[in-house]
Amino acid sequence: MDLRQLRYFVTVAEVRNFNRAAEVLAMAQPPLSRSIHQLEAEMGSVLLDRTSRPLKLTPMGRLFYDQALQVLGRVEDMRTMMKSAAGSERRRFTIGFVASTIYARLPALIREFRNTCPDVELVLVESGTLDQIAALKDGRIDVGFGRIRMEDPALRRIVLRDERLIVALPLSHHLAQQEGPVSLSEVGREPQIVYPRAPRPSYADQVISLLRDRSIEPRIVHEARELQTAIGLVAAEEGVAIVPESVRRSRTEDVRYRELIENATSPIIMSQRKGDVTPELAIMGQVIAKQYKEWGYEVPDALR
Repeated sequence: MDLRQLRYFVTVAEVRNFNRAAEVLAMAQPPLSRSIHQLEAEMGSVLLDRTSRPLKLTPMGRLFYDQALQVLGRVEDMRTMMKSAAGSERRRFTIGFVASTIYARLPALIREFRNTCPDVELVLVESGTLDQIAALKDGRIDVGFGRIRMEDPALRRIVLRDERLIVALPLSHHLAQQEGPVSLSEVGREPQIVYPRAPRPSYADQVISLLRDRSIEPRIVHEARELQTAIGLVAAEEGVAIVPESVRRSRTEDVRYRELIENATSPIIMSQRKGDVTPELAIMGQVIAKQYKEWGYEVPDALR
């Protein structure tokens, strides 16, 4: 017995004529009759009184008809429920990010993405660049925002922009009392606070390389776990920290920020899987291009 036989039987029972039931079912009458005979044989009882005109249900047929209606109704309910669930199921888009990109307008991009795709479930995962690469390849995230240039044949990397670097100073520091930009040679003579401590390579290595490229061996007094800890240590007069320009929005009451004379920058990089053509990823690229244009940033060619 299958659902097709149940539908055949219910139709015959309601139309009360094999020929008209065959027309309703858009099939020939002989196979319909055979299907009902097979059903009766399986049930071990006659379900239709064929001697009457029109056809009538036998007592067993009425019982079977009631049960068949319940089964078919339950199947239809299940089909409707599954269609509804499938239609309302939210797609998921997972973003990995390093902490400092939060200050580099990432929240505004996320808000605009939510407005553009209100039916997409957006998941945010804070992780370093190395972790993002592994997560992208494993499918645990769909896009990553970081600052480290890492090569991997499975991934595509887009440098969104190069953000200028500045120096964070304690308010009491002598360099904080001056006006105008300060040189890296002056900053490099001070005790340095770098972040993150791990994993490496990281933004900390960018800062160390920046100083060593100018023959400055940095005197590192703290390797902070995260950006906010580094800024807190600066406020506590433990040293100075070279940070992205956008970080100046985070804390100003006990930290002074000064620009650098040199054109020192840190890239903001969007990483994705090569060949990934999911619509959410394309929309994220469109959102970035639109917002960058409004903010006066140069839009990367890869997003045009």
